[in-house]
Amino acid sequence: MTVESVRSAAHQAAEPSVPPLAGGGVPGLGHGLKLARDPLAFLARLRDEGDVVRLKLGPKTVYAVTTPALTGELALSPDFKIAGPLWESLEGLLGKEGVATANGPRHRRQRRTIQPAFRLDVIPEYGPIMEEEAHALAARWRPGETIDCTAESFRVAVRIAARCLLRGDFMDERAERLSVALATVFRGMYRRMVIPAGPFYRLPLPAHRAFDRALADLHLLVDEIVAERRASGQKPDDLLSALLEAKDENGEPIGEQEIHDQVVAILTPGSETVASTIMWLLQVLTEHPEHADRIREEVESVAGDRPVAFADVRKLSHTNNVVVEAMRLRPAVWILTRRAVTETVLGGYRIPAGADIVYSPYAIQRDARSYDGHLEFDPDRWLPERVKDVPKYAMSPFSVGNRKCPSDHFSMAQLGLITAAVASRWRLEQVSGSNDTTRVGITLRPHRLLLRAVPPR
Repeated sequence: MTVESVRSAAHQAAEPSVPPLAGGGVPGLGHGLKLARDPLAFLARLRDEGDVVRLKLGPKTVYAVTTPALTGELALSPDFKIAGPLWESLEGLLGKEGVATANGPRHRRQRRTIQPAFRLDVIPEYGPIMEEEAHALAARWRPGETIDCTAESFRVAVRIAARCLLRGDFMDERAERLSVALATVFRGMYRRMVIPAGPFYRLPLPAHRAFDRALADLHLLVDEIVAERRASGQKPDDLLSALLEAKDENGEPIGEQEIHDQVVAILTPGSETVASTIMWLLQVLTEHPEHADRIREEVESVAGDRPVAFADVRKLSHTNNVVVEAMRLRPAVWILTRRAVTETVLGGYRIPAGADIVYSPYAIQRDARSYDGHLEFDPDRWLPERVKDVPKYAMSPFSVGNRKCPSDHFSMAQLGLITAAVASRWRLEQVSGSNDTTRVGITLRPHRLLLRAVPPR
């Protein structure tokens, strides 16, 4: 054997290969039917088939990434951008000109506009609003009454976002509108993502008409917000004022469509994901009263007899660990997609230019290869002496890299404060008609969580 032939064999052995095709596809629909029927179970099983596997969604080939390390590489590599079935679906809601769906120079400019509102030194300025809303949420409830957790969670999430970032005086009715519309829109968008049958969704069926009405109401809500600010003549130091005064790459004011899409991107996905997480936290306090008791005791040790405050949150270690563990097991954002901008290699597999890649934080964060007792609710796994055992990128609830959510600290502060405020005041019980099983849409939330609040023993 010659030196050249040995080099040739070594080169061929190092050549990237084609990922295996996942099992269970259906002729014509591919894996879309499984993703529509039981997506969480389907995605959770994919790692057994490979680190990268191919899926068929109708005629389209999509690549699924299943390991923490490769999802980190995917998020950090310039070879991939925000795009794919999820983002194409979300553009109908978020628009094409907002920070959530933009790429390249526009995305960088938009991040520079909104980032100051989420600086660590600015977030304490929102503390009084977060305190007021968290305690108002708990104070609205009466002993023994039934609480509709969907409505309550959206109300507090929307009011905090609007009052902190848009300085809006938004009443409950507007939050209710957003709650109802988002539930319809996000459910419909998920169907459109996994079963891309465009002409079918234009048929005048009741579900399609409901989707169109909900989407129209969302955009009308945003138009109301912008119009009210312009009519007021006021320019408070908030994110909406920054958007109205922002300039594009040529130094010109940004267009009305970009302003609209940016407000949608601020209000809608943030409210949806935070509200969904609040619902799961209320479910956790109900299902695990022992942790609710520990939170109550922790709050008492820090705050004494006074109501828990924003400044207390960083001292509430167990409360924060409960929030993180709830986000691990029930992530609001459970599926993400990217698109290859050039032909590249990922995990030793060839990824063609233009290929769509999908990965599931839900599957990654529940994988037995990364977590002992992977399906157990165990907040103590986030204690300093144990957290080092969690593999890198096995828990990235706000993503990483240049697509990292700019509101991560803002969101964690309000989630910790709301959890502490509720647990210190109430013990929660499920009531007849409640259904805390997982409802799958673009985000995850309980189907219909109905609780009863009773004073703690």
